[in-house]
Amino acid sequence: MPQTPPFGELLAGTTTSAVHLETRDVYFSNPRFEAWRGGGEIDWADQSSWWLPFHDTIAEAVARGVTVRRARVVAEPVTDYIRWEHYVTRANIEAGEQVRWLPRSQATTLLLPGNDYWLFDGNLARVHHFAGNGDLVRDELVDGRAVTSVLASAFETIWSAATPHDEYKIQ
Repeated sequence: MPQTPPFGELLAGTTTSAVHLETRDVYFSNPRFEAWRGGGEIDWADQSSWWLPFHDTIAEAVARGVTVRRARVVAEPVTDYIRWEHYVTRANIEAGEQVRWLPRSQATTLLLPGNDYWLFDGNLARVHHFAGNGDLVRDELVDGRAVTSVLASAFETIWSAATPHDEYKIQ
């Protein structure tokens, strides 16, 4: 199976918009999450301690006019992983992302895609396939208009129903 291009390369080729849909309540663990679970807090005043290359990639895209939005559909009460994601989302916002949250209980009448994805300029999707434990199994690039138009429509519907990050209160 061919490897998908790195995220940074895909975003570098984006001219207007990149949207990311997340629908899982648990993703693969990482050291930052584990440190937080152990009581570690981020020193937000020390940007060098939390700013990652990913944030550079987002900030560069936003600086050249790309709108970057992320919507998260979550169960309530949230998992520890989602509680941590909410905490670290400040970094995404400081990089220039717009982030919204939608409780799964408010998504009953919405048609949700079965996989998380990034959609670049509305016509190229990087679809993520996860194992049940949250490990990423593989990414798949999809550029067929029949699929990307469905993903774009689903994202806009979710985005419209979701709550902006600064207004969403963890349950």
